[in-house]
Amino acid sequence: MMADQISLSVAPAHTRTLAGTLARLLGYSLIGLVLFFLPVDIAGKSTILLDHAASYLLKETRPLVIGIALVLMGYGAIHPWVSGTWRHNAVTMTFSVLKVLGLAIGIAYLFKVGPEAVYAPGMLPFLFEKLVLPLSLIVPLGSLALVFLIGFGLLELIGVLMQPVMRPIWRTPGKSAIDAVASFVGSYSVGLLITSRMYSQGHYTQREAAIIATGFSTVSAPFMVIVAKTLDLMPAWNLYFWGSMAVTFAVTAVSARLYPLSHQPSEGQPDPELPPGQSRVQAAWYAGVTQARSAPALSATLRDTFADGVRMTAAILPSILAVGLLGLLAAKYTPLFDLIGLLLYPVTWVFGLAEPMTVARAIAAGLAEMFLPAMLLKDADVVVRFVAATVSVSSVLFLSASIPCVLATRIPMRLRDLLVIWLQRTVLSLVFTIPLAQLAHHQGWL
Repeated sequence: MMADQISLSVAPAHTRTLAGTLARLLGYSLIGLVLFFLPVDIAGKSTILLDHAASYLLKETRPLVIGIALVLMGYGAIHPWVSGTWRHNAVTMTFSVLKVLGLAIGIAYLFKVGPEAVYAPGMLPFLFEKLVLPLSLIVPLGSLALVFLIGFGLLELIGVLMQPVMRPIWRTPGKSAIDAVASFVGSYSVGLLITSRMYSQGHYTQREAAIIATGFSTVSAPFMVIVAKTLDLMPAWNLYFWGSMAVTFAVTAVSARLYPLSHQPSEGQPDPELPPGQSRVQAAWYAGVTQARSAPALSATLRDTFADGVRMTAAILPSILAVGLLGLLAAKYTPLFDLIGLLLYPVTWVFGLAEPMTVARAIAAGLAEMFLPAMLLKDADVVVRFVAATVSVSSVLFLSASIPCVLATRIPMRLRDLLVIWLQRTVLSLVFTIPLAQLAHHQGWL
């Protein structure tokens, strides 16, 4: 009966056979899973294919990659001023200026101009060589790979299966499962765009939109590859990815019940019931098949998603270079992150991490830029590196990108509330992640 229902809905609309639709759902989704989650050993290096491709291109075409990075940074620095988005508020204006600064820093680095302090090991050379250049490849390439993972029904299928747990655990409607997972697997910018649109169309209440925007819209899977590479965690990639996802979702379940999220207005409609005569598994399968049938052609989807990936890369490269360098300088020469780290120190001390104040200080730097903890703790022991990598992702909010993106949406959130949520999420992330890292190390998984 179900197969007949699907075939009837598939063929007339797009003249696509049921076999072709199932091939899209199962075949394309399998490609996405392989590209992101299957480690492959090539030339003695075991990592996912996306990382292999980026590493090969960076090694064989370095001058071209530098040119691409500069072009992307130039576009990212100029676009806010040409489009007028710098006028939105004080935060967007500040980061528009920082993007210009980031472009100037990148050019100065290539010509070796500037004070010696910024060229010290672990400073500007590390930022440009280990972050900017790989990122200029991995995010655009990752956007192409993501098409297979999220574009042809897999997320819709998972989303329907997740409906019974979304409301009781995360206080969001069942339909937000797709949004939440897409935000996590895709990118915070695309995820926030979806969330803002759903809120403006009345699908989410203000509280639901705020929970999703601050709880799921973290950095993309391609960027997580950069973090894992920096901290030498690629051999444990699957543990890191799924562990980060589990911690992120667990922290969101708690933070949704704390102030200020719990005090956001929430007046909405009840979740829709399952279609009559369908079990949840049937409804989930039908949702996946329907998306696979109705999704645009692969070429068009690849083109559009690649364009989004390029735009996102252009926006974050100069911000990360500017905020990252300022953050590293602040961490080395000022007590700023020592002061913020005092709020996190009790947790790192209680759980017995090596050099707990150093770890707390580095994790606190993640407020400026999520990648800073990885840079500051890249030489630490494996437990600390895993904690830094996971908490950087599960904290979700950081000033160089995600916070300005949230403030730029139509969701009415204040900067001070976002800072409170960051602190809550970071403390909770440490509480959940440190025992996981210690268990993984004890079991030999790390």
